[in-house]
This record gives sequence, C-alpha cells and structure tokens, in this order.
Amino acid sequence: MTEKGESQVQFDLRQLRNIGVMAHIDAGKTTVTERILYYTGLTHKMGEVHEGTAIMDFDPEEQARGITIHAAATTCPWADHTINLIDTPGHVDFTAEVERSLRVLDGAITVFCGVAGVEAQSETVWRQADRYKVPRLIFINKLDRTGADFARVLADIKERLHSNPVPVILPLGREADFNGFIDVIEQKGYVYTDEMGNKFEETEISEEQHVTAHIEREHLIEHVAEFDDEMMHAYLEHQTITNEMIRRAIRKGTILGRVNPVLCGSALKKRNIQPLLDAVVAYLPSPADIGVYQAHVPSKDKEKKEEMVELHPDPNEPFAGLAFKIASDQHGDLTWIRIYSGTLKSGSRVLNVNRDKKEIVSRLWRMHADERIRVDEAVAGDIIAAVGPKESVTGDTLCDPKRPVLLQKMHFPKTVISMSIEPQSSAEKDRLGEVLRILAREDPTFKFFGDSETGQTIVAGMGELHLEVLKHRMLRDFNLDVRVGRPRVAYRETIKSAAQAEGKFVRQTGGHGAFAVCKLVVEPFKNEDEDITVTFVNEIRQGAIERNYIPAVEAGVRTAAQSGIVSGYPLIDIKVSLVDGKDHPVDSSEMAFEAAGSIALKAAVEHAGVTLLEPLMKVEVVTPNEFFGDVTGDLMSRRATITHTDMRNNLRIIHAEVPLGEMFGYSTVIRGLTQGRASYSMEPHVYAPVPESVAEDIANGLK
Repeated sequence: MTEKGESQVQFDLRQLRNIGVMAHIDAGKTTVTERILYYTGLTHKMGEVHEGTAIMDFDPEEQARGITIHAAATTCPWADHTINLIDTPGHVDFTAEVERSLRVLDGAITVFCGVAGVEAQSETVWRQADRYKVPRLIFINKLDRTGADFARVLADIKERLHSNPVPVILPLGREADFNGFIDVIEQKGYVYTDEMGNKFEETEISEEQHVTAHIEREHLIEHVAEFDDEMMHAYLEHQTITNEMIRRAIRKGTILGRVNPVLCGSALKKRNIQPLLDAVVAYLPSPADIGVYQAHVPSKDKEKKEEMVELHPDPNEPFAGLAFKIASDQHGDLTWIRIYSGTLKSGSRVLNVNRDKKEIVSRLWRMHADERIRVDEAVAGDIIAAVGPKESVTGDTLCDPKRPVLLQKMHFPKTVISMSIEPQSSAEKDRLGEVLRILAREDPTFKFFGDSETGQTIVAGMGELHLEVLKHRMLRDFNLDVRVGRPRVAYRETIKSAAQAEGKFVRQTGGHGAFAVCKLVVEPFKNEDEDITVTFVNEIRQGAIERNYIPAVEAGVRTAAQSGIVSGYPLIDIKVSLVDGKDHPVDSSEMAFEAAGSIALKAAVEHAGVTLLEPLMKVEVVTPNEFFGDVTGDLMSRRATITHTDMRNNLRIIHAEVPLGEMFGYSTVIRGLTQGRASYSMEPHVYAPVPESVAEDIANGLK
C-alpha cells in the first residue's frame, strides 16, 4: 500500500464509530436511538415507541408490544463522522441479540432510567459488554420524571456494576424543571429554547451550581489524569490543565475500559441528545483505535499448538469478517457481517472456515432499519449485510480462501423452556420442519428436536415471550397454522459422585461380527467453558484401543448424555474419562465402539446416582411498599429464596431466586396482587437440585 493510500485509510477509519445502544427494558433506549436519527438528519420526523411509529422497531410484533425484539442497524452522520448504530433489545428473552451485537461493536451507549437506576437486565448487558471488553458511555435518561435522581443513579452504577463513572455533564433542573445541562469540562450551563430540542443557549448558573461543577471537574481530573502524560505532569506540578487535556485523557481511559463518561437527559422530552452524540465522537473508539484483532489459525490437528494471527483494519489486507446475525428475507437471507480486515466485494467468493465451505457473496447492502442501500464493496471496519451465503450461521468466520483465520466465537445462554408444536394438518408437516430450520438458523437460542417417546416436535427457547413471538412469526410470516402445548421447563440431570463401568458391545454372526469394549470413569465436573456440559478425556495407555475408535466412543457418550440416563433430561456438568478397553482386528468398528460408549456411560451414571436439576431464575420485583408483604408471601409460596431487598422512594425492590417452573403465569398474578402497579423482570441464573418431593411430581408428570 502506498503511503498516500495508508493515510487516507487511517483518516477514514478514525471518522468511523461502530456503536450499540443497550439497556434494561423500558429504560428508553429505542427512544434515544430515534432521537439520534432525528438530530443527525437521517429522519425528519421523530418516531415514538408508545405510538408504534419507531423506525428502529419496524417489526409488527415490536410495534404491537412496544418493545425491541430484533437488533436493528442504521448508519448516520455527525460532526464529519460516520456512526454505524445498532439498537438492541432490553428484554432478557432476546439477550442473544445483545450478545451478538456487542461481539462486533467497538463501543456502546448504556442507558439507565433516572428513576429506576440499575435494573436486572442493566447488569446483564453490562456483563456482556465486559466479556467483549466494549468501551461504554453512560446516559442517565428520564430525568424529567417524578422521582428521578441523577446522584442516586450514579452511586447505584458505581456500586452495583463496579464501574468508574465520571460525569461530563450534569443536569440543570430537577424532574419537571429539568431543561438543560452543565458542561463539567467547560464549567458552563446551557438551557433549551424550543420544544424540539434543536436550540439551546448558554445561561447563568447559581453559585451553588458553580461549586458543584467545580468539584466534579476536580474529581474528573483525578480520575483521568493517569491516562495522559502531559496532564499527569500538569496535575502533579499544579499547573493549568486545559480542557483539551481532559478530553484527551477521558478518551484514552474510555478506550482502555477504565472509565465510563456519564451524560444525562430526557430522550422523550428531546433533551441532551446532541451532547451525547458529541461524546460518542469524542470518547468512543474508531476501528483504528482498536487497531489489531486476534484470530486463530485453523488446524485439524487437535494436538498441534494453537497459532494466532493479527488482523489489521486495512482494506488491502486479505478479507476476514464475522457473520454475527442471519435474517430471513423474501429477497434472499441477509447475513450481517463485521469486516475486520480487507475488502469485501459483491460477487466475491469467500471461505466459511467453521464449515470448511466456499460461499458466494452476490450482493451487499447498507442497512437503515428495514430499508437497504445497495453498495458494491465494504472495507475493514464496516458493518454490512450480504445476500448469498447459504451455509453461514451466527458466529461463523468468513475470510479470503488464501488466508484462513478463525475469529473468537460468541457465548449464548442455554435454553430454559420448551413446548410441543404440531401442524394443524399433515400436509403442513414438511413445511413445519423447513420453517423451524429457518428460525433456528436466525436465532442461536432457539432449538427444536423430536421427542422419541411421544413423537412430538419440541421447540425450546429463552422464555415464554420468546416462544410466543416465534409462534406468531410462523403464523404471520410463513402462513403456517400450528398448535402449541403448554410451556415446559428444560430440566437437566447430573451425577452425585464418581463411578466407573464397562460397556461391551459384542455380536457374533456367520461373517463379520461386532466387538467393542470400553471402560469409563465419570465424575462431577463443571467446565470453565459454559458451552461444554460434558467433558470427554482420553486416558487410554499403550494402545488398548486403536486411536481411530476413540472419537466413536466420544460420540456414543455424548449421544447418551443428550438423551438422558434416568429421567430422560440431558446430562450436564460431568467429566467422562476413557481409561481402558479392547478391540478386535476383524470385528471392531466405529459403530460398535459408539454403542459400547453409550452402554458404559449409562451403567456408570446409574452407579454414580442421578440428581435432577432445575433452572433458577434471578427475579427482580419492583412494587409499592404497601404490597410488599403480599408479594413476598407469594414468592415464598413459589419456593423463592429472597436474597435482599432495597428501598427506592416509596418502592420496594425485591431480589430473589425462583425456580422457573414456579413462574409460569406470574405476570397475571403480580398484576392482581398490586392493582397493576408492580413490575418484574427475570433472567436465567443457575441450575440447582430439585427437592425430592418436587422431583417425584416431575417424574409422575404432575409438573
């Protein structure tokens, strides 16, 4: 690459921001996004979530429910920069949309309600961003509401999220009188002079506000001085610290993930969105700031030491990108791709490394919610939608066939709820299978499988709402008439202790027979990788079994574990060691060893003893204080463990762990107990042993 070309690439990249907006449900994140579209000039009329006119909530299901279900992307300009923006869901049932968005973003805006503060899903999305080391801004929203308290929410964020929030603007006015902001760095106040939030002007602030702003500026300097050498020197030498020094240090600290600049406003009332956009440009990183991305060099030899390769955001490098979302579309399925290096052109041929298959990228589109703009190519740093790939699913790496690389995979939670689904007529049975495959390709947290005992098709997901939305999609988008059974909890089983057993599969016939013997040791074991529920280890010594039969034993073990040993529920959190065995030079085969592995696992697990596990949900209930006793009493009747409670004005916040099986229909009950004045949220927490009396009811089909 020429020097001139390189400087041009660097300039373009530094003007780009790939960001997401994330929050607990109803914190106002989609309204923030709608205001961003308006003030950047991308739209000329503000969409409203409560009216069903939000541009980013374009799906009929989203408009009807007033919530975000699908992550939606758009591109907008601000201050000579280009912002690729993804609006993510806030409901825990659609947490996979947040996960895959954060995996490919360089920065994020986390929105908090100025009244409710840090809520259950706020903590979840914060942890997800921590996992991928995503730099974050904080926007405390709804400060015009009665009960809003900027200082309390700030303290809540610091305490519950263990973060380092640093205010860069302060609210001017409280609750109904909120109408502007104080710039902490500039030490100036600004008020809005029109209802649409387009115009604001400098205003005088009181002596008390001056003192508060000065103290906050000193705190800000103390928090960020270490990130800029010039500023640190000036700070230690008691020299003048310029505003430019402060902004530069905030940017460095934010990109390192050590500080989180805090802004505040009211998206609904159109207040303080412009300062938020300025902060996105000033403090969040460009792809050039991230610089190098690590990738693996794929190898089929599991014993070979893993090699790493660096990817640079350079259009002239070989192409490498991550498919992070698949969306079914009547004009061809869309594969959303984040490009980490190189250039992707329409009509190009790429390698799907995960599936070892070539894919054609026939067309490229830049997305604006449900609208699209055709482009001929996209370069490193871009987020783009492609039509053409047939095999790719969420998390697959696409790259130049001449340089195979494998990018970090994504983490998705396990499904916790299932229900049976059947077509209304036999003619639609084949179509049902096709539709389920489409939905599973789109959504990594949606699973389907056949129940060998009943012959029914079972679908599994993250919650009742998740499965209900998918059912409505089948009816609306695919014109498929189905009936569904009652939701069922996704129980699991595990072993009580270590045990060993031998599995034999011996068949003697006139010709070739079948011969396989293997000895397994099973023990309780929780893998650090949450996606691995059964850990298989080969401890065969001196070639007791031919090496090519070992994978067959593992396959038999995993198949048996998936179908369950005692109660029929999948087996989790175990380690299976293959310690001995025998083969036959003529009669042994992979099929025989797969069967022997399955037999050995079943025998070992029966010796070890089985415990039934149920998913516990982390539940947060916000209720007026007068209903506190009724709500806690009802939770206790559901086998809840109340971990702690908080007070917030006249509201009580109850934190509890409750078995999922006891929470079906809770929304109706909580409305009745509190005259519709309470709200609740829940998310999967952990699997825990089921009490023996309840386990008996489950075994007898009573639960």
